[in-house]
Amino acid sequence: MADSIKRIADNRKARHDYHIEETLEAGIELFGTEVKSIRAGACNLRDAFCAVRDGEMFAHNFHISPYEQGNRFNRDPLRPKRLLLHRREIEKLRRAAERDGFTLIPLNVYLKGPYVKVTVAVAKGKKLYDKREAEKARETGRELQRAAREKQ
Repeated sequence: MADSIKRIADNRKARHDYHIEETLEAGIELFGTEVKSIRAGACNLRDAFCAVRDGEMFAHNFHISPYEQGNRFNRDPLRPKRLLLHRREIEKLRRAAERDGFTLIPLNVYLKGPYVKVTVAVAKGKKLYDKREAEKARETGRELQRAAREKQ
């Protein structure tokens, strides 16, 4: 039976600011109230990034809002969250991120069956002219679609 996938949050700014080179699925270590908040859709990836420290990968600035009924069990919303990957995957991502101009960023958070998963990407920052070219290409595509619809 295929696991159902429910997307919770996307880092839409990441695709605008970075060229995505490679992606990898990772689990994430969370506490009970954090899982409940994520299931309710109360998380934000806007300024999130990943870093390798002591052979483990952590997601920083990944905001999970405190759970309403969580009282004293709630954790700090911006605490670094450990990503669950095999050692060889962590090492591969660390080497990729050490290249000049590359970084690790979480692209989205989703539920895969009962598990919370994060897509981690190796990305290279775009220059301003790259962003302008991408916007121009997107606008051209929209105009072509509009013209094709009007022609029908």
